Amino acid sequence: MTKTIAIIGSGFSSLAASCYLSQQGNKVTIYEKNESIGGRARQFKKDGFTFDMGPSWYWMPDVFEKFFSDFGKNTSDYYELIKLNPAYRVYFGINDFINIYDNIDAIKTTFEGIEKGSGSKLEAFIHQAKSNYDIAIKDLVYRPGVSPLELITPQTALKLNQFFGTVSSDIRKKFKNERLIQILEFPVLFLGAKPTKTPSFYNFMNYADFGLGTWHPKTGMFDVVRGIEKLAIELGVTIETNASIEKIIVENKTATGIIINGKTIKADIIVSGADYQHTETLLDETHRCYSAKYWESRIFAPSSLLFFVGFNKKIENITHHALFFDVDFNQHAADIYDDPKWPEAPLFYANFPSKTDASAAPNGMESGFFLIPLAPGIKDTEELREEYFEKIITRFEELTQQKIRNNIIFKRSFCKNDFVADYNAYKGNAYGMANTLLQTAFLRPKLKSKKVRNLFFTGQLTVPGPGVPPALISGKLVAELIHQSLRS
Repeated sequence: MTKTIAIIGSGFSSLAASCYLSQQGNKVTIYEKNESIGGRARQFKKDGFTFDMGPSWYWMPDVFEKFFSDFGKNTSDYYELIKLNPAYRVYFGINDFINIYDNIDAIKTTFEGIEKGSGSKLEAFIHQAKSNYDIAIKDLVYRPGVSPLELITPQTALKLNQFFGTVSSDIRKKFKNERLIQILEFPVLFLGAKPTKTPSFYNFMNYADFGLGTWHPKTGMFDVVRGIEKLAIELGVTIETNASIEKIIVENKTATGIIINGKTIKADIIVSGADYQHTETLLDETHRCYSAKYWESRIFAPSSLLFFVGFNKKIENITHHALFFDVDFNQHAADIYDDPKWPEAPLFYANFPSKTDASAAPNGMESGFFLIPLAPGIKDTEELREEYFEKIITRFEELTQQKIRNNIIFKRSFCKNDFVADYNAYKGNAYGMANTLLQTAFLRPKLKSKKVRNLFFTGQLTVPGPGVPPALISGKLVAELIHQSLRS
């Protein structure tokens, strides 16, 4: 029987859920508060420059392929992918950087040249990471987090010890060079927690990095948003923008509709891909599953200070993706997780999409995206934003041996206050809830409300966690739960 389903938000998880739910034969409408779809993965254009506003790393291409194959399609039916080589560069000082190339043999050679014997150690480490990846991505993450028994399989039983060690301790047992250690610790930052707090099992992210490589959709990550939007529309999904949700209507403990811009929209089922904590504020308090105290006690992934910058010349000595680890990695992590404050000396990330995609900037110019991870809930002012822009641009000029400050045509900043205003993000978080041991799988907020029938959730605050591939998986999981609930 066809059901009317209203989906709140149009990020990756919502778009994915809409495709699966429509494929099941339901009448599905997405309601997005902003004027553009994509959630955190929106696109920003100005004066001939184009920027992805959120995710910019295309990892785990197999997850994207699996998503489209569920509808008899391929990613190539919707967008073109380019494998980056080098995948990225990591700066540690002036004329001191390491390139991570697009194949494991080249990466082994790089490691061996820095620390004798590390090439063979890396091969063994990545072999273990691939084993974990096969278990996690091909099995565990496609489970809905309903029961702890989901984690108990013959494969995970053999790796039980890896849920109690940490990624950092495992890496440090094998490698001694601090630069190599930081490169190997970097991928788990996508999970939103310190490497010293992330279970060893999550070293599968190193296979996602070195084994599967770093890709770039031809004109940016928004190509993927457009691709899934096109698929959704082909499947019959309706999308409405500028549709701000004011209330979720509950009658007899059952969700029956939503109020949008003062208008009541009836629906048989409500799915929220918006911020989980914010979504529950759209309910009367008696219908909420998680208290303010609960949210306060959770470990959230960082917020970010972002800059979108247009340059009137080509930038030299830089790759598409670049990480600047020339300051104390551990101190910056402590400033995010242990004693939340603005870091005195921040690590930062720079992305120059016009190095790969000529259409991202006018001819002879460059588009640059800079990101500083910050503690969620931190004070955010224009003065602080400017202070930190000066910090990173000064270091960027020193480390890449060039002057660029006077070549800036424009810049736009985006920080904690904007994450709250545009995405209703709890404490202005950028990546959701961290995947620590006590916030994994069934220990995360549930896909299905325990107090309100026909109310479901999807996205980075629920199962399986932060990141674009997990968001696609989350959309599939919630659609499967809904399908099961309709059959029961």
